Amino acid sequence: MLSEKIKSELNQQINREFSSCYKYLAAAAYCDSNDMSGFAHWFKLQAQEEIQHGMKIYNYLDDMGGDVELLPIEKPKAKFANFEEVFQSAVDCEKALAQNFNDLASLAQAENDQITHSFLKWFLDEQIEEIALTSSILAKIKLIGNETGSLYLLDQELGKRTLIED
Repeated sequence: MLSEKIKSELNQQINREFSSCYKYLAAAAYCDSNDMSGFAHWFKLQAQEEIQHGMKIYNYLDDMGGDVELLPIEKPKAKFANFEEVFQSAVDCEKALAQNFNDLASLAQAENDQITHSFLKWFLDEQIEEIALTSSILAKIKLIGNETGSLYLLDQELGKRTLIED
C-alpha cells in the first residue's frame, strides 16, 4: 500500500527523530556539566519525546507492511558556547523536523496516499507546539543574557517539566 518512496522517507524520518534524541541528550549533557539540572531535565524529556515520535512512525510503517530500516545516527554537537546557543540549536532542530514533516506530507499528497497524509497531520500539529515552546525558551534566554539569578529561576522552571505520553 505504501510506495517505495514513502517507505524510504518514513525510514529517514525515524532516523531524524532518533538523531534529534541524540542532539537533545548532548544538550542535556552540556547543561548537566554546567550545573543547570533543570535545563538538562528539560532536554532529557525532549529526547524521550523524540523517541516516542520515532516509534510512532516505526509502528505505522510496520503496521502498513513496510520494512523498518534503522539507519546510522551521527554523533551530535556536544560543545556549546552558552545556553543561548544550546537552545538555538533546539529551535533549529524543531524547525528542521517541521520542514521534514511538511515535505513528507507533500509527498503523501502527491502520491494520493491519504492514509499517510492523515497520519502525518498529528506530527505537523505537534511541530507547531514544539517550535513555539523552544522559541519561547530561547527568547527568555536572550532576554536574561548572563544574569545568573534569572538563569537560575528559568532553570528551576524548566526542571518542573513533565513528559506527556503521545
